[in-house]
Amino acid sequence: MRGTLQAAFTAMAVVVALALFASACATGGTGARDEGPAHADLAGGSAVSPSAVASASAVPDRTQAVRLVKADPVVSTEVKRELKPCVSDDYPIDVSYGDLTGGPEADIVVNVLSCGDGVGVASYVYREQSGAYRNVFKSEEPPVYAEIDRGYLVVTKQVYAKDDGLSNPSSEDVISYQWKSDRFDRKFSTRTDYGSLGGDDSPAPDG
Repeated sequence: MRGTLQAAFTAMAVVVALALFASACATGGTGARDEGPAHADLAGGSAVSPSAVASASAVPDRTQAVRLVKADPVVSTEVKRELKPCVSDDYPIDVSYGDLTGGPEADIVVNVLSCGDGVGVASYVYREQSGAYRNVFKSEEPPVYAEIDRGYLVVTKQVYAKDDGLSNPSSEDVISYQWKSDRFDRKFSTRTDYGSLGGDDSPAPDG
């Protein structure tokens, strides 16, 4: 770890401004895997310019992860607006750390949840790169939850039919991603159909 937390977040505003300027000038590049609605038709995933959101002089803790999300230009305005404390200063997020990308610092997985029922609203992965944490994955189609499992990024999504209640989804998709060539590639997917006996729970490789 290098430096202090204070130095890291003092530099945040400057880093974000530079990231916004760079994204305005850029015409391509790789970075954040976007699972959002705007890119749902891209089966192989989409790459956007990575957004630097904080100095990586120290791995952010849970409170600082909230600042990371709020300062990130890749995160939607709606998610930022809804990310508020449920009680006192207790924000509805889960934060985990691990090695997903082989970077010099631990990668950070942030899940934004809803208050009360704890439904996953959005998931993000941040990677240390060139002295800053950069958003390299996002999924903003709830319900969604991301976690680290044996070096894979595993994203779980509940799938609802028209008349399904919140606690009774029709099926569940579990998608495993692996970091390759500066982006997350979808490697395996599993769908469990709750309406069928036993479901279809055998993993299917993608690509």
